[in-house]
Amino acid sequence: MQRYKIVHHTYYNFSEAIRLGPHQLRLRPRENYALHVTSFSLEITPPASLLWQVEVEGNSLAVATFTTPTTQLSIKTEVTIQQFNETPLDFLVADYAVDYPFVYLPDDRIMLLPYMAFPAPETRERLMEWLAVLWTPGDQIQTYSLLQRLASYINQSFSYQIREAPGVQSSAQTLDKNSGSCRDFALLFLEAARCLGLAARFVSGYLHSPPSETDFGATHAWAEVYLPGAGWKGFDPTSGEIVGSDHIAVAVARLPDSVPPVAGSFFGNAESHLDVGVWVTRLNDFRQSS
Repeated sequence: MQRYKIVHHTYYNFSEAIRLGPHQLRLRPRENYALHVTSFSLEITPPASLLWQVEVEGNSLAVATFTTPTTQLSIKTEVTIQQFNETPLDFLVADYAVDYPFVYLPDDRIMLLPYMAFPAPETRERLMEWLAVLWTPGDQIQTYSLLQRLASYINQSFSYQIREAPGVQSSAQTLDKNSGSCRDFALLFLEAARCLGLAARFVSGYLHSPPSETDFGATHAWAEVYLPGAGWKGFDPTSGEIVGSDHIAVAVARLPDSVPPVAGSFFGNAESHLDVGVWVTRLNDFRQSS
């Protein structure tokens, strides 16, 4: 088991006093058998009333409402987690889905259909042409090997860029530019997997990685594919690897624009400036005594 501490600071600075509309916060990691939240704190200035809920995708969502005019919105979270996903390859795919292509069972398909929607026809046609390097109709390949090959191909074929602009560029834009951010690569992987008839969803969260010239601390994004017998398995096309213990999921969604960490509005004519700081630290390993 690994323990991590995540500190996430978000500052919106305004050129003059404004009134804040409700803000939706997706900042608490998703808990399951592999990830436990041991502590979580959320500090907001100006003071806000919070209403917590579990939204339709199963993500923890806090809705913050404000009454005080302000020139700055400050949102600070500090969370400590226990991560048990240290052997991400320790899973078994159902016999019928070990090799690709396969068809989901009817009951599963009903639940998975929203995550199998094809992109626009022109995008799908282009992605299928692009995928021909990895797989040709009629060929048989292990399903996991195909997905791992796809993640690795994106990692090796495209240039990574830190992109501060909000939103996610389309798969066609990523192909045209031959570059993108982690969220752009996640969408490209997701839509490519759906073109192959697989259920895929977008994941936003954090990544623990050694500091580097290009890693100043940020949120991270990747994709998950539903593999029968194994469940939702994560693939990170930015690194070209399967998702492991250094990946900390906060929110999943059918569409990438649905799960920004902070989303809201303000009333006034002020200009705004956003500053974000994220620090993910691996704490000393904790081993339970036998």
